[in-house]
Amino acid sequence: MKIVIDTSVLVAAARSRQGASFALISSLPDPRFKIALSVALYTEWQAVLTRPEHVPSGLQVEDVKSYLRYLTSIAHLQDVYYLWRPFLRDPNDDMVLECAVASSSQYLVTHNIRDFHRIGELGVTPVTPASFLTLLRSPS
Repeated sequence: MKIVIDTSVLVAAARSRQGASFALISSLPDPRFKIALSVALYTEWQAVLTRPEHVPSGLQVEDVKSYLRYLTSIAHLQDVYYLWRPFLRDPNDDMVLECAVASSSQYLVTHNIRDFHRIGELGVTPVTPASFLTLLRSPS
């Protein structure tokens, strides 16, 4: 199954080693799912996670970039040919949605469920990291 990981999950994982975001990100790669990633989403990941307030203590910006390159190496790189804009309340979230739809991802993992409530209309289910981990643990 393919999933899209919203930037909010990576930020939460960088801020704390406690919680579902860190557990999810540190489980990668996981044979049960593959991350779908577009150029636009990668660009956002890099822009946000290299801000000084998001760089984990003891690490440098280059360390963050190196980890993002690793995530890219294990991700399904998705070209986006059709834009769904405007679809969501926050126009900055449309490119996350576009990656999910273009890649036929089953889930969009995010902390901002309310921002993505309409994506079910397009066949993608928004879930929190904790909910996604619960789904992975449940018998099929």
